[in-house]
Formats: sequence, C-alpha cells, structure tokens
Amino acid sequence: MRPAALHRQLAAGGAAGESVAGEGAGAVAQSHPDFRPVRAAALLPALRARLLCPATQALPERRQDRQDVRRKRARDRRRHLPRARHAARRGWRDACRRARSAARVVGTFYLTTAIDYSNGDPHLGHALEKVGADAIARYRRLRGDDVRFLMGMDEHSQSVIQAAARAKVTPREWVDRMAQTFADYWRRLECSNDDWIRTTEPRHVRGVVALLERIQQQRPDDLYVADYEGLYCTGCEEFKQPAQIANGHCIEHPTLELVRTKERNHFFRLSAYGQQLLERIRTGALRVEPEIRRNEVVRLLEDGLQDVSISRQRLPWGIPFPGDGEQTVYVWFDALINYLSATGFPEAGYERVWPADLHVIGKGITRFHCVIWPAMLLAARLELPREVWAHGYVQWEGTKMSKTAGTAVSLGTAIERHGADALRYFLLREVGFENDGNFTWERFDARYIADLADTFGNLVSRSLSMTVSYRDGVVPSSGPDGGDFERAAQKTLAAYGRAMDANDLQQGVALVIELATRANRYVEETAPWKLAKGKRDAELDAALANLIRTVARLVVLAAPFIPSKSEEAWNALGADRTLARVRLGDLANLNVTGWKVAKPPPLFPKPGTD
Repeated sequence: MRPAALHRQLAAGGAAGESVAGEGAGAVAQSHPDFRPVRAAALLPALRARLLCPATQALPERRQDRQDVRRKRARDRRRHLPRARHAARRGWRDACRRARSAARVVGTFYLTTAIDYSNGDPHLGHALEKVGADAIARYRRLRGDDVRFLMGMDEHSQSVIQAAARAKVTPREWVDRMAQTFADYWRRLECSNDDWIRTTEPRHVRGVVALLERIQQQRPDDLYVADYEGLYCTGCEEFKQPAQIANGHCIEHPTLELVRTKERNHFFRLSAYGQQLLERIRTGALRVEPEIRRNEVVRLLEDGLQDVSISRQRLPWGIPFPGDGEQTVYVWFDALINYLSATGFPEAGYERVWPADLHVIGKGITRFHCVIWPAMLLAARLELPREVWAHGYVQWEGTKMSKTAGTAVSLGTAIERHGADALRYFLLREVGFENDGNFTWERFDARYIADLADTFGNLVSRSLSMTVSYRDGVVPSSGPDGGDFERAAQKTLAAYGRAMDANDLQQGVALVIELATRANRYVEETAPWKLAKGKRDAELDAALANLIRTVARLVVLAAPFIPSKSEEAWNALGADRTLARVRLGDLANLNVTGWKVAKPPPLFPKPGTD
C-alpha cells in the first residue's frame, strides 16, 4: 500500500487540515497531509486493527448466515481446546491495544498555545507567542512529525462581560466578534494551526464537565466547598497572593484596581500535589523551560501551595458548575481544559493525541500551566503534558505591551510596515523566545534592511540571476567536493537542528542569516562574473551549483520563520518537489543538478523602491 493510503487509513477523526466544527471563526489555517515514507513495521499493526476491528462489528446482513455457519464450524473444531475462545478474545484485545499505541507513536507532535482573552484586540505580545509556536510547528513538520497544532479563544470571564457591556452588545455577540478578529490576524501572520478551539463550543463544555466528574470519581476529597475572601484582578481573572501585588496593584496589570471579593466557592485541593509536581519537574517527567522559568516554578512549589477556588458565584456568562446551579466554573479552571477537550476527551480515541508534547505560554501564566493544570490532571489520573515553554514579553520602551494598559504599536500597523514575514522574523530574531525584548521601529527597519533585504534577499537574487545569465537557468553539477563552503553549510545544518530541537528559535534563525552571510562572501571570493568572462567553465559550474544548493538549503531552513517568502523563493528554484515535501534530513545530500531556476522579483524590497 502506498504511504498516502496508509496515512489516510490511520488519520484520526478526518484528514489532516480538516477544519473542526465550532462556533464562529474556523481554523486559522489548514495544514496539508504529510505523506512521507513510513515503515511497515511501525504502521501495519495499527492499520490491521483500524481496518479489521470495525469490520467485526459491521458485517453485511446478506452474509450473516454464511458467517454463522463458519463460526459454528470453528467452534466445533475448537471443542477440544479449553478456553481457546477466551484466549482468542484476549489476543484480539491485545492487538487492538497495540494498534492504538502504535497510532499514537507514529511521529505525532501535539503543540498548543495559550488561548487568548476575548476582551480586546491582539497585540505584539500575542503575535510573538503565535508566530513562535507556528515556527516550532513548521520545524516539526520539516523534521517529519505529524503535527497537531492548536490555538483558540478564552471566552468565559468577567472581563468579557464588562467588555460586552461597554460595547452595548451581548457576551455572545462580543466573543464572536473577537474570535473573528483574532483569527483574521493569525491568518495574516500565516499561522498554520489545524485546530481552533473556543471555550464556548459544546466539545469544550463536555470536556470541562467530564474532567470535573472524573476528579470527583478518582479523588473525591480533592473537591470541596468553602468561603474565600481575597483581592481579585479582573485582568488576570485571578485572586492575588501577597507576592503578586506591588503598591496595591497586580504586578501584571498595574493600571487596574484590585477588587476585594468574598464568596462561597468550590475548591480544588491543590496543596496535596506540591511534592508530586516537584518530583516530576526535577526528574524531567514534566519539563519546564527555559531554565529561568523552571527555577521560578520550583521556588513556588518549595514555598508550599494553597488550595484554589474553582468556581464563581452567579456569573451570567460561563459553564455551570456540575451539580450546583448557583456557581459557574472558574475561568482559568475552564480555560486550561481546552488542551484536553480539543483532543476529543472524554470520547474514546483522545489518547491518540494526548498528552500534549508542548504547551507554549507567556511567562506570566506559569503558575496555572506548571502547577494548577498538572495537579488537575494528576487528580483525574490523566497523563501530564511533556513540556511547557514560557516565553518572555514584548516591551515598548521597557514596558510590557498589554490590552489593559494600551499599546504604543498596533499589530496591524506592524504587519503593514514590511509585511507579515518580516514581522515574524523580527519578533523571533530581535525579541527572541526566552527573555523580554524591546520592539522599536528603528530596530525593525534596521533588521529588515540588513538581514532580510541585503543578506537573505540579495543572496537569492544574485545566485539565481547569475545561473540564468550564465547557464540559461539550468543548475550544473558541482563536482564531488564543495570545499570549505560546503563544510560550513554542513556545520550550520547540524547546529540548526540542535537549536530548533531545543526551541531556541532566536539561535535557529540567526544561523540562517549567518550562512547567508557566508554565502554572500563566497560569491565575492569566487566572482562568477570573472569566471564567465575568463571562460573557466568548470570553476563557474562548481560555484553556481554550490550557491544554488546553499540557497535551497537556506530557503528550507528559513521556512519556519518566513514561510511565504520561502515558498516564493523555492518556486523560483525550479526544484523537483514542493517545499512542503522537503524534510530536514534531505538537506545534507541535496542534489540540485538540473533544476531550472528563474529570476525572482525582490523578496524584500527596500522602502522607496519599485
């Protein structure tokens, strides 16, 4: 059977890239099926069970009599074998179980971002997280993984009620409007998520109720009712502890007033899980990265945990707390479960996707994702996510960008300045995906000119133009050895893989520009125009082939960061396959001989030029 057919048979819940039914905005983008080569040994057990298990329950009626006769004959033959029927059933159950395990193991990578509050338009901080996670998703596809990439909207909160009231619309009308706004921005930024969840969707509500019921069944003492009084931040939708307050304000939202609130709520016994979480983080069973965030979470756990309220009284907008019509599920408890409900939980088969391989979040919500969320899963006796990556903030003149404080730069204006790919590049190269970083127009313009226009774009243009001019666009053979230039390229390929495997996006994209810089220097060293004028054909062939091979590699390595421009450059290379079908492992021995290149328009035109 062809690999494409195998993948179609094993696809869970539909073809790759199929949009998920929900309310409002659909998937931001659709990924394409990855019909890469597969090993029969890995897929045949899963395929056998997928094809045969359902068949045992769906025999056509017109064949029933014949099947009955066959079963009777088989029973007659087995009468001398005690418990043979039970052994057969056990064997079949084991085969199905092995098939389910195989289906989960075949390279699936489940990646999520934090879902966004529906209380205002997205800003550059949201964009950093989304394009960073998208770069990871695109890299994992480049590695050959079957990626499931989830994004979405957090639509139940007091801030949504307030925002809707200010706009003089219902909460439903407001969240529909916000979902469309966010989805439109992520499309403009070329996010390739294949699922888009909203916490108002029925599938999410089912997941929330099911998880609460499961905790009640597995650990009934972990849920109880008590009174609570504290200072509540409507920006964070969280009761604040003294360490989270500075000068009487929430450190995340210093422009908002904290609201003293006293309620009788349902509580989750978070205090019971501190030592278990410490052990899992210290052993790496739950990875928290980067190290600075891990250390923060460890200190939080070492200081001891308090039980947390998981419901609110009489909020008109939210998921009713199971068994208590006077309470709604607390927005953060509700929101965290989206990662699980998007897998189909509690329906059979959700294990094919869960646990998540990577949650990408901002550093301000590590307590929820690295403490409360894994504790909830432990209470429900479900698997924990494998890794949480907490990135820093985008700052403007040293101040965090946020919706509540207002921002100096609108996301739309930033996209329009140099295009979506340029903004993606700047955020991941200049701001980075680990620490806080500043956004300024001056630095954005400087990076665009120096890195994208003069280095990457110039290399693509001059390499392809010379091949068109000197060899009618047909890439010649390079010979057996590319010398120091080829060794530098091989070194970059290895370093890029290490950086991207570690989610070091800033280093990964820096390596792309470093190799492009080295390739531009190679152009000056070899001077193909002089080789052509001197009719030194063998040397010219080698130089052009080395350049085109390096450009092709660079285009592939840059694709997670600048996907649209990479696609444009790849198409101009006249390659023997589409960019989507190229894998990282193909690049070391990439053969470009015979490709028919075309001169592309400027990838990154400088301002003021046509």
